[in-house]
Amino acid sequence: MSISLDLPGRVVLVTGGSQGVGAGIAARFVAAGADVVTCARSAVAAPAPGTTHRQCDVRDADAVAALVESIVRSHGRLDVLVNNAGGAPYALAAEASPRLHDKILGLNLTAPLLMAQAANAVMQEQETGGAIVNVSSISALRPSPGTAAYGAAKAGLDSLTRSLAVEWAPRVRLNSINVGLCRTPQSADHYGGDDTVAAIEATIPLGRMADPEEVGNVAVFLASDLASYVSGASVECHGGGEPPIFTHVLTSLGG
Repeated sequence: MSISLDLPGRVVLVTGGSQGVGAGIAARFVAAGADVVTCARSAVAAPAPGTTHRQCDVRDADAVAALVESIVRSHGRLDVLVNNAGGAPYALAAEASPRLHDKILGLNLTAPLLMAQAANAVMQEQETGGAIVNVSSISALRPSPGTAAYGAAKAGLDSLTRSLAVEWAPRVRLNSINVGLCRTPQSADHYGGDDTVAAIEATIPLGRMADPEEVGNVAVFLASDLASYVSGASVECHGGGEPPIFTHVLTSLGG
């Protein structure tokens, strides 16, 4: 087998793929030669080059089924699903409403399961099967104060990935990516300005946040034939992680 990340003829669906990290993921699949469909709750004025866009609320089982059916009708198949849609606002767990918790868990855990079920039903009938990549988070691996429900949902997504990799083998492979901080056009606004972003980046071992397309590179690899024996894995894409707080204290004390 030649070493190649080219994916010509592969049909790829990227949820939440019209902006942010999802847009970077979609761009890398386009660069690899895939036919890329993005979806989001909102319409877009102009889909990114090389992509088509569909509206879909990924929390709605009927809408998800209709989306996958429409992709199969128009493209004839579905080879790769990237469950990227997700996120959560900052909210302390003691103060957040039950409705907010339900929404966060629904978007970050239940919705990927709904999408995966619909995609799997198609992939199981294809001779070449398929691959599902779940975009998880570093929040699944460490405490997530202020986004506790989100961290719990992402930890659940990693667990779901491992379980479905067993249930749906050998036809369908599933893997997740534990993503760290990423630079997007909204980063400065989200973190309170460029100076704050720079200070945060200084805590990351590689010295910067990820470019969304770097996350896309990992997703393309996991979807490709190069990862043909990788399933049920969680790949960490976080620039070296988050060193323990005590290491910063020791450094400041000259230890």
